[in-house]
Amino acid sequence: MQGHFIILIIFLLVVAYYDIRKHRIPNWLNVVGTLAGILYHLFVYQIDGLLQSVFGLLVGGGIMLVLYIFKAIGAGDVKLFAAIGAITGVLYTLYAIMYSIIFAGIIGIIILLFTKTIFINMLLAVVHIKESMQKRSLTPLDEFKNKVSNRFPFIYAVVPGVITAFYYMYIA
Repeated sequence: MQGHFIILIIFLLVVAYYDIRKHRIPNWLNVVGTLAGILYHLFVYQIDGLLQSVFGLLVGGGIMLVLYIFKAIGAGDVKLFAAIGAITGVLYTLYAIMYSIIFAGIIGIIILLFTKTIFINMLLAVVHIKESMQKRSLTPLDEFKNKVSNRFPFIYAVVPGVITAFYYMYIA
């Protein structure tokens, strides 16, 4: 196993602890993960590693920033994927994002099915989307997200997403 995956595992374990227990990811933790990834790649792979790490940081953070702008995830998750990008590089980060989003969808569906509110929440979502379009404002959607919708820490989807990306890129 390459060294950056050991860094990734340790980083994700600590992030998971904080996100599950406190529902936030401290900035210092993301900074440490980012610096660890950049420095590892710089020392092991020199300038090529540094570039791969920086591009991974930009791609991971950039894609997740778009989701943050649409209020699909929190700011800590943006910084988390920037750090994952710095640790693993561009290609792995893209796969980890894709699988994490898929797992988030699956978890969301399971939550809706087990709380038996799927039809009520879907109807309320459609009503709020229509109201947002009529008012040309995101305020009704913000109210829906904060008061009605079911939420869970994104780390529940990130961990299986990262594991699945590793499996398909290096094992299968």
